[in-house]
Amino acid sequence: MKLLIDTNVFLRFVEVDSPEFETCDKALEALRASEHTAYSCAQVLIEFWSVATRPRDVNGLDMSPSDTEREIEDIKSVYECLPELPDMAERWQRIAAAHDVRGRQTHDARLVALMLAHNVTHLLTLNPSDFSRYPEVTPVTPQDILTQPDG
Repeated sequence: MKLLIDTNVFLRFVEVDSPEFETCDKALEALRASEHTAYSCAQVLIEFWSVATRPRDVNGLDMSPSDTEREIEDIKSVYECLPELPDMAERWQRIAAAHDVRGRQTHDARLVALMLAHNVTHLLTLNPSDFSRYPEVTPVTPQDILTQPDG
């Protein structure tokens, strides 16, 4: 299975006091030990930076830019970053229009467009319902990874 790792999984992986830290940590470890191929992408890394460097009082992690850069470099050293394609704007627009995407859902539609462009079928996320509108993509949670026979 080829899967993209959503921003929220990486954020919980670095937020050791999060209730989801242990599950995300174990799921990422299980993925690395499996035959599955897991990816990151520019959008996920940009979103990670945005949340990691934002103050805690506005749902951020309050990390310094230098600490955030180290975390991103760690992510990039383990997970291949799917390349951006020249026609991503058109791909995203087709997905957004076809699925009546509105507001913040726009960012999720762009992830789906990138996944489809690279034949990535699964998304590891803490918010699987955000992706239920896209039949071409299978959202899985860290808990799903841990309960799979080959996870």
